[in-house]
Amino acid sequence: MRVVVALGGNALLRREERPDAAVQLANIRAAVSALAPLAHEHELVITHGNGPQVGVLALQSAADRSLSSPYPFDVLGAETQGMIGYWLLQSLQNALPERQVCALLNQTLVSAADPAFTDPAKFVGPVYDRTEAERLAGERGWTVKQDGPHWRRVVPSPRPQRVVETRLIRLLLNSGAVAVCAGGGGVPVIRDEQGQLTGVEAVVDKDLTAALLAEALDADALLLLTDVPHVSLGYGTPGAEPIERTTPAALRAHQFPAGSMGPKVDAVCRFVELTGGMAAIGALEDARAILNGAAGTVVTPSGSYREAHHDGTQDLT
Repeated sequence: MRVVVALGGNALLRREERPDAAVQLANIRAAVSALAPLAHEHELVITHGNGPQVGVLALQSAADRSLSSPYPFDVLGAETQGMIGYWLLQSLQNALPERQVCALLNQTLVSAADPAFTDPAKFVGPVYDRTEAERLAGERGWTVKQDGPHWRRVVPSPRPQRVVETRLIRLLLNSGAVAVCAGGGGVPVIRDEQGQLTGVEAVVDKDLTAALLAEALDADALLLLTDVPHVSLGYGTPGAEPIERTTPAALRAHQFPAGSMGPKVDAVCRFVELTGGMAAIGALEDARAILNGAAGTVVTPSGSYREAHHDGTQDLT
């Protein structure tokens, strides 16, 4: 099977953890331990979030008095692709000495007319209490919104239209390589009136980019791996109900927060609707079980899942 995996930024840097390099590297090594078994059995593409990481770099850039102005978000996105891509590349090479692994810097085309530019909604950076968030917003011109019990900075998140380097990623897969790509949803770019690419001040949602990429690569499965075991109705309440098997229509019938679970739900539904494949949302440590249909929230056209094997047989799981 050809499998696209999207690692959540909070799975790589958990809430309340210090954003030190050693902390993130330890988390990435744990992530690779969960993903390596998939690479032994399937063609594997790995994308990753960068919300916490790009927020840290934005703070550093804003505080650097040697700069005339902070680095724009497209540049910060490229920096985090390199940083996280390096950690994933090295950890995967150590875990899979028999496989070629490539970490690729990617650009993602967006529309300059996307309404997201006038309504920022993508969370980046660390969490704050409301008082601190509003103070920073006033000092630095940020837009802040509530993220669960906390408050965070938000930036524009236009909808991805195409990963510019899709053909190159396909070549890597066809050669047998594991591809790490489209980190943070890819560096957001538009085409100007001369047809030239140029970066824009935004962050692309990595789950929507992962779904777009999975569709373009003819993937069989899309896994969105994060720090929760499944999608739940009434998340965070005593009466929360996990969703285990579902269809796109049934999942879309519910409302989920636009800044967190909403894009994930949109991404898995879109992939299943357009390809007829399998998509799932669940915990990183359950990656193999999720692909086998034994964990997470599994979304298929019918609501059931048959795992395909290399010999052509299928198991109803």
